[in-house]
Amino acid sequence: MKKIFSILLLGIAIFTFAFSNSALAADSVNGAKVFSANCASCHAGGKNLVQANKTLKKDALEQFGMYSAEAIIAQVTKGKSAMPAFLGRLKPDQIEDVAAYVLEQADKGW
Repeated sequence: MKKIFSILLLGIAIFTFAFSNSALAADSVNGAKVFSANCASCHAGGKNLVQANKTLKKDALEQFGMYSAEAIIAQVTKGKSAMPAFLGRLKPDQIEDVAAYVLEQADKGW
């Protein structure tokens, strides 16, 4: 019985690890490349050339409810206000990578 329980726990641990967020984590290095090619014209250095107060700095992202991968992914995918939608121009994994890069840079202070 003890052996069966141990095997069951091991199976759960392997399953959890295999399908955890870290196993599916976005690639911020690729995100930097995608950002440079598609976003930097308006957001170089975390700035916003169209709406100066809505930067990609951590405090602004938090202030406007954008400090999460989900919020950034939604914004980049669908667009909003002056920002165009990138769905169709970028693949979903590229958008996830950009979100990871933006959050990483925001945490570093750009």
